[in-house]
Amino acid sequence: MRKLIALLLILGLAVSSSNFVYAQSPDAEAEGEEMTEQTADDTTTAEEAEVAPMEPEEPIEEADSGAAAAEDQSGYQILKKYFIDGDWRFMSFVLVCLILGLAFCIERIITLNIATTNTDKLLERIDDHLKSGDVQGAMEVCKSTQGPTASILYEGLKNADEGPEAVEKAIVSYGSVQMGLLERGLVWISLFIAIAPMLGFMGTVIGMIQAFDRIEAVGDLSPSVVAGGIKVALLTTVFGLIVAIILQIFYNYIVNKIDGIVNKMEDASIALVDIMASNNIFKK
Repeated sequence: MRKLIALLLILGLAVSSSNFVYAQSPDAEAEGEEMTEQTADDTTTAEEAEVAPMEPEEPIEEADSGAAAAEDQSGYQILKKYFIDGDWRFMSFVLVCLILGLAFCIERIITLNIATTNTDKLLERIDDHLKSGDVQGAMEVCKSTQGPTASILYEGLKNADEGPEAVEKAIVSYGSVQMGLLERGLVWISLFIAIAPMLGFMGTVIGMIQAFDRIEAVGDLSPSVVAGGIKVALLTTVFGLIVAIILQIFYNYIVNKIDGIVNKMEDASIALVDIMASNNIFKK
């Protein structure tokens, strides 16, 4: 079920991101037309200003309207603008890293929440059965309980007839298996954490190359010539670092969650051996 939920999240994020990317070209053209019209209006205004003096109230009104327009822009529109300015060809790879990384994080979080077990209550139920010598009943309790802790205790109870050493060996062996299952998928999250800044730095290098190509073509070092390339360089780096930071936070949370589950597993395994010894389960 959790794999199905993670798959649906991946598909939903992928569809929304693809619509977001492919919607950039018309918006960019519309912005270009608006900038052209604004330039024409500014030219006309400048010509009119040469003929008649400007009243002192008009600049104040224009400043107020510009501030109102800036306030009306939502965070999504600002993010969309920076995504376009950063060149979607590079930004799309960073976005894919974010989507896939979050999908793996969500899947791990769901899995670990399911794997979390109340070990104290589980051990109490096992102790109740072992007091009457009902090992099979204790095994049924472990089998009906979800989580790696119950699975490890079940393997220990299976080897109760062979003595405490066999129980400890079975717990340690099966515990390593459960540990691998808990850490499954972390390598992909760490991969996306490493790749996202690299993609941003690659966009930085390519943006700087474009800036120098424009300087060479124009033959003049002016801010307007190199601004575009430098902007691409900076935006790709920023977005790559943001993606890495977001995934790193989730990664640390998942690792901390795994450590907590492993500690409970170890405590429960030690407690199980003590309970079995106190109830004379081990056969001499």
